Amino acid sequence: MPGLSRKTPVWMPVLVILIAMLSIQSGASLAKSLFPLIGAPGVTALRLALGTLILVVIFKPWRLRFTKAQRKPLLLYGLSLGAMNYLFYLSIQTVPLGIAVALEFTGPLAVALFASRRAVDFIWVALAVLGLWFLLPLGQDVSHVDLTGAALALGAGACWAIYILSGQRAGEEHGPATVAIGSLIAALVFVPIGAWQAGDALWHWSVLPLGLGVAILSTALPYSLEMVALTRLPTRTFGTLMSMEPGLAALSGMVFLGETLTLTQWLALLAIITASMGSTLTLRREAKIEKVDIN
Repeated sequence: MPGLSRKTPVWMPVLVILIAMLSIQSGASLAKSLFPLIGAPGVTALRLALGTLILVVIFKPWRLRFTKAQRKPLLLYGLSLGAMNYLFYLSIQTVPLGIAVALEFTGPLAVALFASRRAVDFIWVALAVLGLWFLLPLGQDVSHVDLTGAALALGAGACWAIYILSGQRAGEEHGPATVAIGSLIAALVFVPIGAWQAGDALWHWSVLPLGLGVAILSTALPYSLEMVALTRLPTRTFGTLMSMEPGLAALSGMVFLGETLTLTQWLALLAIITASMGSTLTLRREAKIEKVDIN
């Protein structure tokens, strides 16, 4: 997949992020249907194995060359990618999906907050946080959340933050092709773990078509698109735009699962969309993305 040029309009990487999030939501629905068959670790293994295979075929990562300064961010990027998926799938086995998403989202929100430089950026982040708080049932249900599952979701959020920061450094030169190397690193660690935990159920041919769909929708397509956007948007803007993900999840639930939203949740959803639009409209055109030193 060709990357976007540096002269690409500001709205183009924003559109790329939206497509990536829609793909991930579709993949999550498909992945959940596999849980009764092979469990969360098995889904993680299948997703990473097939997704990595697709990415390697497309991008031919053996042709890429990384400098010594890029190798540490690349390793962190790959490990965080795998751990983020593994921990999140484990968390939603015992924690409601909405609460798990809210807890995981503390990662990119923290990135957006700590990378902010102007007062208007804090307004958009605060509006996104406010929307998330009222959109998801944290107030009344948090006392009934499994503590282990909640900790796993928070761990996934921390990995998400590392994924954003390290992905910018690792992918600055090679763009979306970097995802193939990152996914390979993740697969080398988490595919054996997931396969061992899933056992013989993972090797049934009946799960392969669904696993392939999950791999495409949840790994190959969205991570490639996110890498394009990561290297062409400021850290704070990428983090704030990702606040639309829980909102898209709520809309997906209405369309595919027949779920409904209360008036408060509709207002919360509007706040999240407003924060994302505001972040985009006030985006400064920058020649290069802000670099974050993780060495």
